[in-house]
Amino acid sequence: MSLDLARVVAQVGEMVARLISGGAARQQRLDKALSAIGEKSVDFEGLKKKIDASKTTWLVADLVDALDHRYPPPPPPADFTVIATDGSHIDVDRHRSARCYLINIGAVTLSYGDSPGAILESFPRLYAGDEDMVITPPGNANRRQAIEGQLLGIKRTVDEVQQLAEMAKVLPETNPALALLDGSLILWGLENYHDFVTETFLDKGFLQYLDAIKNASRNKKLAVASYISLPRGNDVINALRVALCPNDPLDTDTHCPDCRSRECDAIAGVGDSELFYALLDKGERSAVFASQSSVVEKRYGEHRVHFFYLNTGDEIARIEVPQWVARDENLLGLTHALVLDQCRRGQGYPVALSEAHEQAVLTMSDRENFWQLVEASLVDEHLPTSTSGKSFSKRTRWV
Repeated sequence: MSLDLARVVAQVGEMVARLISGGAARQQRLDKALSAIGEKSVDFEGLKKKIDASKTTWLVADLVDALDHRYPPPPPPADFTVIATDGSHIDVDRHRSARCYLINIGAVTLSYGDSPGAILESFPRLYAGDEDMVITPPGNANRRQAIEGQLLGIKRTVDEVQQLAEMAKVLPETNPALALLDGSLILWGLENYHDFVTETFLDKGFLQYLDAIKNASRNKKLAVASYISLPRGNDVINALRVALCPNDPLDTDTHCPDCRSRECDAIAGVGDSELFYALLDKGERSAVFASQSSVVEKRYGEHRVHFFYLNTGDEIARIEVPQWVARDENLLGLTHALVLDQCRRGQGYPVALSEAHEQAVLTMSDRENFWQLVEASLVDEHLPTSTSGKSFSKRTRWV
């Protein structure tokens, strides 16, 4: 049975009414944040010291330069290359006859200037061996972690940056280049797993491939960045909340329960993207900030994630770069220029990432054809192809 919209329409109306009634209050909080960002930027060093000394239960951006700094885009070079990867996957399905998963990586190389060109490829890989399906810490087979669900999404991200690193190695040294990923450089989901899982995917995977890209940049002008569309972060707003708090340093566990002034609540609920939509002109980027995520500070080292916000003309995007890019003015400027150029060519979203997605995407038909291929191959080899009753029921028309 399809969705009964008649039963939903009244609920949608109530939601819209709540949004309208809360609009004025939200604008007041945004105005307060805009006022605070100018005031608190005057004492940049003092605010930075306060943030460093404070202990908060919120994720607060570490300051690299003044909060209200804005930077116009540098012009892109005459000749340049953009490489990008994106991925899709078919998850493990316990209702199917074989325990396996597939990751499809789309890879794109776009060259601009005197010798324009495009290379569009996809790289599907099937994982089915015992070593592919689980992670086991040395000497303790009882702590096996299955690779499926959220963890398979992390595995796919690692494969995306691995492919990007391989592409970066063969880039010519003559043209500046940008390597692009979709989504965050912070593997947030690993916080939910044991250290041996984090070590496998982050220390021995994701970060090693970032090392390879950094090594490739030694003999060519190469930056790497990730693009986050419609970001929901509030790291910068949280830095302003620390600035507004009268306690110095702030300890939220100690000070907040008994606080009566609640000055920081005046901007609570505002997102970073709202703040910078009001602050940045088209093409401008914000100041650079550093993430204080626990997994980043503990493990990322020279790849510590820095970020800035960019007004692409269509949205406020969050651009994340490793520390070695953020600290190099030439690479930072190249990232700003080429991400903006890609968005202008791609109708608001980096065209290289759009094309990589098109190469990677797996349709419902692709997924069903994959499982039919698997089951047909099992039949050819006279292997059992039993599936669950639930799977059979879903694929059978009853009426």
